Amino acid sequence: MISKILTGKSFIGLCRYLCQDRSRALVMEASGVRDYDHNLMAADFEEQRRLNPELKKPVLHVILSYYPGEKITDEKMKQIGKEYLKELGIQNTQVMIVRHTDRKHQHVHIVVNRVDNDGKTIKDNWIGLLGKKVAQQLTLKHELVQVQKKNLELTHLEKLNDYQVNRYKVYHAITNELPKCKTLKEIEQKLSRHGIETLYKCKGPTNELQGVSFLVGKYKYKGSEIDRQFSIRNLEKTLARNLVLRQEDKQPRPLNKRQQKTISWMLEINQSKGRNLLEELMRPEHVNDNVPYELMKKKRKQKRQSHHL
Repeated sequence: MISKILTGKSFIGLCRYLCQDRSRALVMEASGVRDYDHNLMAADFEEQRRLNPELKKPVLHVILSYYPGEKITDEKMKQIGKEYLKELGIQNTQVMIVRHTDRKHQHVHIVVNRVDNDGKTIKDNWIGLLGKKVAQQLTLKHELVQVQKKNLELTHLEKLNDYQVNRYKVYHAITNELPKCKTLKEIEQKLSRHGIETLYKCKGPTNELQGVSFLVGKYKYKGSEIDRQFSIRNLEKTLARNLVLRQEDKQPRPLNKRQQKTISWMLEINQSKGRNLLEELMRPEHVNDNVPYELMKKKRKQKRQSHHL
């Protein structure tokens, strides 16, 4: 299971997107809001947000996605959604949990009002990173399928806008080229062949790298925005690891047990005959100039016969 958390300004558009089409939406939980009409649901959210009008982004939108083919009951998904919110410390506020059935993978949307029932603000500091950690914990707890990396084959690119499509283009290019590179210069050159420009941010007036971005046309993405493994620090670690692995490949490989046994056996034989194996192996080959007389005599006879012919 993986999670994604977004924040927004308005409940109206989100409630319409999630619940207007009931053929693909199932409201599994509605706490503090009416669940039978998306307009009334949005009105309930908006009424409570007025308790804290200074909060610019009161909408918290969570997406919990399960691995394609994984079968989970509605009750189980609802339970996991509640546990997820509890681990994030989100309580005492309006919540809606709705399941969508329009994708190959099962997933639920959770809408949270960041203005709680007492008018206080639910903080969202580092909530995206915290949400991913909680999702990993719940995946292990409920023995769900663990998702190790993005699978582009499961992404509906035709449903994404240009910004998102180009973001996946950068992800795909770096994923393919990075294992072949040992330096930042190499990855720059390889990405440029894909139409991707690499930009660096330095710390103050120094040459110390602080960040990396990737430019495709008019769209610019931070490395960590593409994926956390593509931040400047993680890229440097990966490239250093690639360099070490390449150097190790150039080193002579150790002998296996069979080879070691064969050499030991040869040493024993040569030592028993009073020979030194190393000397035998290092000794240059010589042509034997002392040809036996019988062979010389035979060769002379052959030459004489050919001369008479």
